[in-house]
Amino acid sequence: MAAIVQIDPGIHAGTVNPALAIAARERRKSLMLRAWIFAGLFFMALPGTLLGFSNLMAISAHHGLGALPAAWIQGHGHAQVFGWIGSFILGIGFYSQPAHGRSVLRLPATCYALWVSGVAMRWFANIYGWHWRILFTLSASFELVAVFLFLAAASQHKLPQAAGPAGSKPVKPQIELWMVSVLAGTAGLAAAILFNFVECVRLASLGASLAFPHALDQKYLVLLGWGFLVPVVWGFSARWLPTFLAIARPDSRRFRAALVLNIAGVLCGTLGLARVATIVLASGAVASVFALHLMQRPRARAKVQGIHPSFPAFVRIAYLWLAVAGPMSIWAAFADIHGGIWGASRHALTVGFAATMVFAIGPRILPHFGGIYRVFSTRLMLLSLLLLQFGCSLRVSSEPLAYEGLARFAWKVLPFSGALELAGVLVFALNIALTYIVGRSAFAVEPAQAKEKKL
Repeated sequence: MAAIVQIDPGIHAGTVNPALAIAARERRKSLMLRAWIFAGLFFMALPGTLLGFSNLMAISAHHGLGALPAAWIQGHGHAQVFGWIGSFILGIGFYSQPAHGRSVLRLPATCYALWVSGVAMRWFANIYGWHWRILFTLSASFELVAVFLFLAAASQHKLPQAAGPAGSKPVKPQIELWMVSVLAGTAGLAAAILFNFVECVRLASLGASLAFPHALDQKYLVLLGWGFLVPVVWGFSARWLPTFLAIARPDSRRFRAALVLNIAGVLCGTLGLARVATIVLASGAVASVFALHLMQRPRARAKVQGIHPSFPAFVRIAYLWLAVAGPMSIWAAFADIHGGIWGASRHALTVGFAATMVFAIGPRILPHFGGIYRVFSTRLMLLSLLLLQFGCSLRVSSEPLAYEGLARFAWKVLPFSGALELAGVLVFALNIALTYIVGRSAFAVEPAQAKEKKL
């Protein structure tokens, strides 16, 4: 990344070098992205994973969900999906959008304040129940407004038109396949936010419970996991993995088939057709692995500069978790009684697939987007991934055994799985935070520019 410099506020706007103005704008965008990432790390580590670990300890101690309020579990999930992944997606989305003048910070900062406040209020209301009817309504409203402001900003961005033959009109731009997948995931996020708003207002008006009813929550989780997380990760995988892993570009036909199957499965799931939905979603998951050519030998050496060389292996492990999550959801739809199989299948999807992808690709792209040359520590990157894999493996394998009464010793395994995952999350958060705090900035002052600034 080229070195750039801040604009001296003492220099008159009319005399500022246009290149320096662009550089300063990019720096402000990078700083705004850092704010989004730090918010995501906070929700991931404390309201998300730490609360999830304490929930798991309570469940293990009582050998079941009976003693744990459903609102606590839903508060943990909300902080993880919206507070962590949602903050990362919105931050990267705003960073990727072209912006001019004050809009570089004004709109992202407004959305940031609404989003962070909304997620924090929801978590607080779920855990403590203090004026929860008001907080539920405010939280859902803030999140809804933030997402629609983001969509409105994104809709202003037009794809560049390709040049046609001499004397002809420019060729109408076509949306690339990876963008279609990301847009589908963004639509899933908007649908989930709207779903959450309607249900929060309903609960606040009835005043009966702090938690979504179980049947409704099952539909909501399908929308969050398969409607939002999966297509977004697929889209970024199609965009970045061919370059990072030195593999072929995605197979368009198979990738479209995977997207169609995923959308059809989400629709079936939200309509309550759980068994049909799981079969269709699992089929789409398998199709995505082949569409992305993850099983083929790379054409050249993977690009692992600045990150741990195990990066390609963990990307493939993440998609292995996706392939596990699909069949486990089918098993759950046909055989689950006490929630253990459903919980394991969702854990394989959210932690095994989505979190592993974030832990693997995050150290590669987040420093660059945030104006830092490289991640703070490649060893910490490896450690976070290993801890996450061991913890997730124990959780997914032991949860069905424990909850469904198949093996009592599995209840003793669950706390260890939670401790390992919590440690992995804290190591990842520490690594990214130190990257931004003490990492070598790409916004350094070049000698020639420094001289110009003094003049």
